[in-house]
Amino acid sequence: MSNNKWSDYINPSVKRIPPSGIRKFFDLAAEMEGVISLGVGEPDFVTPWHIREACVYSLNRGRTSYTSNQGLLELREEIAQYLGSQRVHYDPKKEVLVTVGVSEALDIALRTLIIPGDEVIIPTPCYVSYIPCTALAGGIPVTVQTSMEDNFRLTADKLEAVITPKSKVLLLCFPNNPTGAIMDRETLLQIAELVEKHDLLVIADEIYERLTYNGQHTCFASLPGMRDRTIILNGFSKAYAMTGWRLGYAAGHEDFIAAMNKIHQYTMLCAPITAQVAALEALRNGKSAVDKMVAQYNRRRRLVLHGFKEIGLTCFEPGGAFYAFPYVGDTGLTAAEFAENLLLEEKVAVVPGDVFGPGGEGCIRCSYASSVEDLTEAIKRMGRFIKHRGMKKVKTVYS
Repeated sequence: MSNNKWSDYINPSVKRIPPSGIRKFFDLAAEMEGVISLGVGEPDFVTPWHIREACVYSLNRGRTSYTSNQGLLELREEIAQYLGSQRVHYDPKKEVLVTVGVSEALDIALRTLIIPGDEVIIPTPCYVSYIPCTALAGGIPVTVQTSMEDNFRLTADKLEAVITPKSKVLLLCFPNNPTGAIMDRETLLQIAELVEKHDLLVIADEIYERLTYNGQHTCFASLPGMRDRTIILNGFSKAYAMTGWRLGYAAGHEDFIAAMNKIHQYTMLCAPITAQVAALEALRNGKSAVDKMVAQYNRRRRLVLHGFKEIGLTCFEPGGAFYAFPYVGDTGLTAAEFAENLLLEEKVAVVPGDVFGPGGEGCIRCSYASSVEDLTEAIKRMGRFIKHRGMKKVKTVYS
């Protein structure tokens, strides 16, 4: 090694990527006592017992080996059957790939598709990984800003306005993280027409599809002509409270899945067998547990919306996921200032909206995957924070 510093050897693309804004506030909160965290997108439930028990039983039987690169066939069959219930059908032997969480599926999907210079269209605010992962794959992130006035939904007009000859991929995430927005079928059909017209491909991250409260989730691949233009990404973290198991999957055309599997087999090799066994049990027998958790999230959603209204924070009604995205700009603080001061003064951790890309400034992400007691206390502290700082009550615009 020459006299250069280590930083001189690091890939410039990696240097340009900022640390996760979510982790920054999570780490800050972890160093303080008495903090109520609404910052991390993680269920406060533990994985249902029958799922854990299936895993323990498999360990007792000595199931500790590698699996097929694509994942256990019996799991892929269950995944294909589940997707069939959403009116889109896949061959479990060729068109389903089990991954280490949706995060890996997203990464290898982008790396499989992107040639340097390709444009990836990303509605924002969006999950913090989308823009960095696109850049690391050599793609150019092209953001489409959604707004509270449109209920944070992507419209066909906004999409068409950013399409260029270099556009290749549309990356969708509905129900949305961080806003909780959902898309109706009619709007998705309009977007599908544009996808076909401009010969785009779609990566549909549907990790929150089981957590839909207003209306019925529409699987994008189930729309006319979209099956072979879409890669579905999904997993078990949110619906089954299985974040730590890191188990996800991708489904799509067999040629694309085979290409993704090349990267997967040279990097991850395969997902852990214990997590795959647990996921198999979740799909076969986990529906009632999911229904109970969804009902609880919906109750908390109502509680949070009512609480924000009471303390004067403007918030549109999220239809899915477990996030609320209230506007705090009328307090005179930026979202980052609001989040930092709220944490220091009242020990409530939220995430400033600007870490989720354009359109997030002025808002904060609040996860309501916390207990009723914690949510009630957090809202009480937030109301006190606003009152003590002498801020005027903001307008109350409610959908």
